[in-house]
Amino acid sequence: MDTASFRIEVFYKIEDTRSRTLLGKLKRLGFPVDGVSITENYLVNAPLDDSRIELVAGALASPVTQDYRVNEPYVPARFTFAVEIGFLPGVTDNVSHTVREIIEDMFRTHLDPETAVFTSTTFFLDGALGPADAQRAGLELSNPLIQRMKVLTREEYIGAGGMGRELPVVHIRERAQADTVSLDLPDEELLKLGKEGIPDTDGGRRGPLALDMLSLNAIRNYFTKIEKRDPTDVELESIAQTWSEHCKHTIFAAKLDELDEGIFRRYIREATIRIRREKGADDFCVSVFEDNAGGIDFDENYVIADKVETHNSPSALDPFGGAITGIVGVNRDAIGFGMASKPVANRYGFCFADPFDESPLFREKNPESRLLPPRRIMEGVINGVNVGGNCSGIPTPQGFVYFDDRYKGKPLVFVGTIGLIPKTVNGRASTVKKAMPGDRIVMVGGRVGRDGIHGATFSSEALSSGSPATAVQIGDPITQKKLSDAIVKEARDRGLYTSITDNGAGGLSCSVAEMAKESGGFRVDLEKVPLKYPGLSPWQIWVSESQERMTLSVPAGTCGEFIALMEKRGVEATVIGEFTAGPRGIVSHNGKTVFDLDMDFLHNGLPKKNLSTSAPARPQGTAPLPEPPDYARLFVEMTGTLNTAGFEFISTQYDHEVQAGSVIKPLQGKGRVNGSATVVRPVLDSMKGVVLSQGLYPSYSELDPYLMAACSIDTAIRNAVAAGGTLERMALLDNFCWCDSDNPARLSQLKDAARACYDYAIAYGAPFISGKDSMYNDFKGYDEKFAPVKISVPPTLLISSFGVVPDVRACQTMDFKIAGDALYVLGVTRDETAGSEYAMLAGRRAGGTLFRGTVPGVDAASFAALYRAYTAVLRAGLIASGISLERGGFGVALARSAMAGMLGARVELTRLPAEGSPRADTLLYAESQGRMLVSVDPARAAEFETAMTGFPCARIGEVTEAPVIEIGQAGRALARVAIEECLSSYRGRFGNF
Repeated sequence: MDTASFRIEVFYKIEDTRSRTLLGKLKRLGFPVDGVSITENYLVNAPLDDSRIELVAGALASPVTQDYRVNEPYVPARFTFAVEIGFLPGVTDNVSHTVREIIEDMFRTHLDPETAVFTSTTFFLDGALGPADAQRAGLELSNPLIQRMKVLTREEYIGAGGMGRELPVVHIRERAQADTVSLDLPDEELLKLGKEGIPDTDGGRRGPLALDMLSLNAIRNYFTKIEKRDPTDVELESIAQTWSEHCKHTIFAAKLDELDEGIFRRYIREATIRIRREKGADDFCVSVFEDNAGGIDFDENYVIADKVETHNSPSALDPFGGAITGIVGVNRDAIGFGMASKPVANRYGFCFADPFDESPLFREKNPESRLLPPRRIMEGVINGVNVGGNCSGIPTPQGFVYFDDRYKGKPLVFVGTIGLIPKTVNGRASTVKKAMPGDRIVMVGGRVGRDGIHGATFSSEALSSGSPATAVQIGDPITQKKLSDAIVKEARDRGLYTSITDNGAGGLSCSVAEMAKESGGFRVDLEKVPLKYPGLSPWQIWVSESQERMTLSVPAGTCGEFIALMEKRGVEATVIGEFTAGPRGIVSHNGKTVFDLDMDFLHNGLPKKNLSTSAPARPQGTAPLPEPPDYARLFVEMTGTLNTAGFEFISTQYDHEVQAGSVIKPLQGKGRVNGSATVVRPVLDSMKGVVLSQGLYPSYSELDPYLMAACSIDTAIRNAVAAGGTLERMALLDNFCWCDSDNPARLSQLKDAARACYDYAIAYGAPFISGKDSMYNDFKGYDEKFAPVKISVPPTLLISSFGVVPDVRACQTMDFKIAGDALYVLGVTRDETAGSEYAMLAGRRAGGTLFRGTVPGVDAASFAALYRAYTAVLRAGLIASGISLERGGFGVALARSAMAGMLGARVELTRLPAEGSPRADTLLYAESQGRMLVSVDPARAAEFETAMTGFPCARIGEVTEAPVIEIGQAGRALARVAIEECLSSYRGRFGNF
């Protein structure tokens, strides 16, 4: 057993707000807890004397509020059980890395990066708890997939002298050599190889390769006929990562029905090509679909880039680790754009199941295999993005949450990053990069471990009992921040490298091979790769996705200067090989070749799938919506559904002010209401800004996937326009998260949605500049009775909008500003309630059935003209407040603007521009697209109305001083609701989070 030299325990001398918060949480969950105390613990395994360890302990505790103990347990006056939570051996421990660096800086020494410091937290629980209660509480505080737990009674704790000093050091005994893998197998065994992985020496399997029979036959033919040998495990694992759905987007590239070129080329890429051609000299795209992110012109000096990724599968297993890895990973996409852009803003989007649902799901017929409940997943994901963004010094202003029970098997976690880069660096275009033969391959950042192995292939399959725990990583934003600053602020502008990319999916196997397409080939010596711990097999080193790593091509002449710069900035950088003229990639380990493949086969040998669609069954609904008996009660309830309630508890955790560029913030007005769009100013001596928003309607997808996509595009654009964006400088990103994608009916839905992307991107002149698809968001396991269950997410398309604002001083927020202002609705309301939040609420009341109705349509030509007219009056200063009508329709938008401004409103529904004669509830809650609610100074109302001549625009009421919303229809008072009632509903849904 490895034992630390020292154990430092830090605790508060005053009230610890964390203890109070945790006590409230445990009580809400039903634990009989009366008090909680917390210590942060540090195991220090370093050659320090007593005086020096005292200095270290003093550096870790605030002398005003905290105290510490060294090799002496802290014993609270009252506690029944002590529960210690720490990371399992080999799991990234960010705090320990920082503490190690503190010690190194204090004493000008060097310590082992992986064994010098370990951290843990001890929770002292007081109350009438039994051993089972303490164990359950510990499980609430930890994730056994990545963390260890130790529970002691008070007597055991005192008797043992505390929790002890045992070090969680990794001890592994892998075969430090490559194995050959026979492909001379019956088809059934070959398919098992592709599904479950390479057989291991213990009789088990290494984890999914996610290779289908078509791919396996291509690999077998290549090695049989071309190489005339069996592949090594390194080669087979590398091909699997490179060919994975996650990396190669095989479904989007496949022949589908009549689409020989596939969905991506026909609908997404072609839309952008056509838009750019039609814009001609006004084309603002700089780099699309060919780099880590997509870039557009910001101004004459800068390019602004955007990328949105998903991290769904890892977040289902370890929400914190999955989410933090997602956000720091997409930060690296920004750093890897061109010659390295500076991350200037983050965005996020979370699709969860009902967090109040505690019914269990299991991966296996085993009570120990229970999935984390939706609440735990939500809390962990939110915290992961918090830590990843805040610790990286990147503002996180824009985001959303959406709830549906079908996300219970697998959540969807969207994370994005905006990057800024000068148009030229050292006299060359900054978006052009090229690894040259002879350039050194340099890996910078974190070290390699078993975490993140099979991440790409794992994400290319449904979550099931075979999903590997090793696929989960934990990001280290502090290490990455140093890496980012050293590269973006220094190495880039010194011209020390020729190309750069992220070590994301597939690790070195993908990053090196992708960059080698620029030069022709590569050679790598695996024994030179820095490891977290000894004993890794060559294939593990090659495909591991351990975090905070980037790969660069560095000319021999500048390599010494580059390595010295990284070392000076505390960033590990190692030459692991060199790029060659090709045509092969060669990897050796301790002098033995373990990988020797033709680059053309690796990148282009993947056989193209031939897929077909079939018509999906349309959901059958019940009778039309009954008219509500109490409009006031309904109005209050609609402000606080899971999908309309405020998520201030998330927005306030995420720093949006760092870098000082925040213009329109995530919470708007005196009432602090979540906005649907934000604006940031990335260049502080310019008044130009970047507007960020999104559109997402999973509730429409089973009813009409084409219109679902159309509405998502229209909403993403309209939200941005309402805040101050323009159609002339608006770009889009697509993130398809589909399910059961081997099913022809699901492929039909996918095809329809992609077709709408083509039609409406062209109609609005908004090009797609980047995207990502995730095709297998399904869960296969067992319910609470251990009956087999499969849960698929609703086909989900996130459209993110990203545009340049000419002058941020013309931007506007949603909150009503002044009593007496006139209220106008722009756009036409129709009887379009199918899939709406209102219909879902009514459906839940009726037992969860779907109601008949029409999914909103999108008339892009008329909507675009309206949006341009809105932009003109906004720039003229005629708009006092503006909000896009989206989920929840006019009623929810009215409530949000009133709550944000803490002012009332008086409106007449019969004045709304409408088609036909919709009922009052339809006028209030239909989700017809192309609509906005604005307030205007009555002194300029005539000017506003003149400017809007010819467009659907009607004055429907006024802002009032009294904090009450009054809704009437044809002389009938429908509802009178106090703003405080709305706020109570809006804030109350997540009030305990």
